[in-house]
Amino acid sequence: MEHQVGEPVDLYLLIKQSTKGITQQGSPFMTLILQDKSGDIEAKLWDTGEEQEKMYCAATIVRVGGEVHEYRGKNQLRIKSIRPVREDEDISISDLLPSAEKSKEALFEELLQFFFEMKNPAIQRITRHILKKHQADFMVYPAATKNHHDYVSGLLDHVVSMLKLGKAIADLYPTLNKDLLYAGIILHDIGKVIELSGPVATQYTVEGNLIGHITIMVNEISKAADELSIQGEEVVLLQHMVLSHHGKEEWGSPKKPMLKEAEMLHYIDNIDAKMNMLNRAMAKTAKGEFTERIFPLDNRSFYKPTFE
Repeated sequence: MEHQVGEPVDLYLLIKQSTKGITQQGSPFMTLILQDKSGDIEAKLWDTGEEQEKMYCAATIVRVGGEVHEYRGKNQLRIKSIRPVREDEDISISDLLPSAEKSKEALFEELLQFFFEMKNPAIQRITRHILKKHQADFMVYPAATKNHHDYVSGLLDHVVSMLKLGKAIADLYPTLNKDLLYAGIILHDIGKVIELSGPVATQYTVEGNLIGHITIMVNEISKAADELSIQGEEVVLLQHMVLSHHGKEEWGSPKKPMLKEAEMLHYIDNIDAKMNMLNRAMAKTAKGEFTERIFPLDNRSFYKPTFE
């Protein structure tokens, strides 16, 4: 949310996440992640009970009054008043959901252009097959529950941005195989349409918690190859691109990259995710000030220069 510390607010907000907790003194409380189109902010509800847990669950629109304050380097909303939206109030979930700046149709059209640069028929057919199978969800899902591209069409936005970065790198280093690189970029996160619940109040599904998007997509590549009667090295290489894109085992990759295209995919994914986090933090920071702490970036604050 683009509100400064000390600023009073009186807003309609969507509960993105709602979790229960217990204080050290044994009192129940709730942590709410509240959002509108400008972003999200954390808030606490103290001394809560079953009634509040039912009333303030995820995907609920609320009217909130309060003040923004800073806690451990991050902005929080100190709630002074909160209530569920009434039926006679003209506000809907779509009014509050952040989304990609470009339309999903425009982004998808940009993505399709990259198929014209692919030469390997096996890689192109497998990638098109999986993309077509999951297209409807792929066009609207976020890329994550929080941190980066966590908005409507965020997954598609992330992939298109990565493809543009991948093209620039491949043009600079022509020994890279564009078929593998582009297909890896397109496929690497499509498993998130099964791992995550959707664009509203996004949570992990049972499959997401038990299997995860990497393993989901490795299985999808295998199924696509069987359905298309495709055999050969390309299938294993595409699976490796997906398996290794987090870079290290401790970051969730079952394998470290062992193809130069896989190594580049890991860096491209990392660059785009971090730039998205930085740009969003900077957008709500005044010139000459530091951003709030960004947890995935080693909990660092970043300075916003006073000049353009």
